[in-house]
Amino acid sequence: MSTNPLRDPRDRRLPRVPEPCALVVFGITGDLSRKKLLPAVYDLANRGLLPTNFALLGFARRDWGDSEFSELARSAAREHARTPWREEVWERLANSVRFIQGSFDDDNAFDELAANLTELEGSHGIGGNAAFYLSIPPAMFPTVLKQMERTGMAESTTDRWRRVVVEKPFGNDLASSRELNALVDSVFTADDVFRIDHYLGKETVQNLLALRFANELFEPVWNGHHVDSVQITMAEDVGIGGRAGFYEKTGAARDVLQNHLLQLLALTAMEEPVEFSAEEIRTEKLKVLRAVSVPEPEDMERFAVRGQYEQGWLAGQRATGYRQENGVADDSTTETYAAVRLGVETRRWAGVPFYLRTGKRLPRRVTEIALVFKRAPHLPFAPTDTEELGHNQLVIRVQPDEGMTLKFGSKVPGSVMEVRDVAMDFLYGEQFTEASPEAYERLLLDVLLGDATLFPRNAEVEASWSVIDPLEEFWAGTTPQPYRAGEWGPRAAEDMLAAEGRSWRRP
Repeated sequence: MSTNPLRDPRDRRLPRVPEPCALVVFGITGDLSRKKLLPAVYDLANRGLLPTNFALLGFARRDWGDSEFSELARSAAREHARTPWREEVWERLANSVRFIQGSFDDDNAFDELAANLTELEGSHGIGGNAAFYLSIPPAMFPTVLKQMERTGMAESTTDRWRRVVVEKPFGNDLASSRELNALVDSVFTADDVFRIDHYLGKETVQNLLALRFANELFEPVWNGHHVDSVQITMAEDVGIGGRAGFYEKTGAARDVLQNHLLQLLALTAMEEPVEFSAEEIRTEKLKVLRAVSVPEPEDMERFAVRGQYEQGWLAGQRATGYRQENGVADDSTTETYAAVRLGVETRRWAGVPFYLRTGKRLPRRVTEIALVFKRAPHLPFAPTDTEELGHNQLVIRVQPDEGMTLKFGSKVPGSVMEVRDVAMDFLYGEQFTEASPEAYERLLLDVLLGDATLFPRNAEVEASWSVIDPLEEFWAGTTPQPYRAGEWGPRAAEDMLAAEGRSWRRP
């Protein structure tokens, strides 16, 4: 393959385009594929980031032909695409769309899929390269992986690469996680497995690394000498929708704490990597995850709180309770809210509590990381001058309104000295002319490029489960504390911080 002699391979500003390849999506008719994956493929094509020789193959039980599948893909892409719709872009993609009908235990269907990939090497010049996206329930992974092993589709050679993308949850505890990881790694090599956590594809999460390591301003105070506490919140205003079957088996802690929030914690607390590479970033994140401490058994009741939403009001609309949702048992003890106080036992963070919380049917949808700084050791003002002065805060907003807020004290205009909090905001949408790509857009492109920087490896997943398993063990057999839809969680979550003289930030 010819290379451009004028381009420095270290220069990452020019767009990177993958080699000729195919993307195979198992479970192509599901919500994730329709709302995220298919629009992401279109947006990448629209931005000129897919190779000329590219093919999209869908695998599902539906009795469809290529044309029916192509029409479904077109309508899904058009409805959910981030970039403007251009018919000529879709027409180019549609020429390389195939659909394979069959169940996951159907040998003939997998033989047909393998034959299609071989045929596309000649007809579409994909070079034998393929990424397989498992957009299916984890219970189906073993069957699909064994079929891929049987047909030889999982085998990378010197002439071609084969990669697999695994959606969360990565097991439901440490033991099942190890079992699943061993299975995946027995079929694909470790370097060819991409465990996807879509939060790591968000621009503001990646900006956390730029904020810390590209600036001298923040790093000197990014430690326990100056930081009082860290709060990481992922709040959703929606209920469980039609996901009762999944949610009843999972709950908020396994669904969000184990992956999204612990990954955000790791990025917040990690040391500077020696270089900006996948391996070095993972090394620093893993150190943090292995240093996370959970509350002592005698403190679990105070510092590990879970709740379940009841009927209430949200945005002027009556919201049903969790147990009234379709598919949920009347006596369900599944949590829809979880809050926990963790520690990070390193020199930088010793003694600093990390408060993590997630919940459904909360007042608004928001994900943010807030560093709450210690108060100044001495204030030369009269107590009445600083009554409205709180803690300095640095808040990284992951979604929505992506950006940052710096909260600090300032004098109120007037003839007396009065100091109160003010906020200085940075918004991505105002500062940059180009809209941020969707997380799946970025992550799909990275898979096709073979860039694993934003994908957790086995050891990270297992370290995360080592944090969650003791919490789940403590909660087993207990009943979640109730909170009304539209509230910020159960009272016990407020008490958890109040016991230490702190309070939750109101996003």
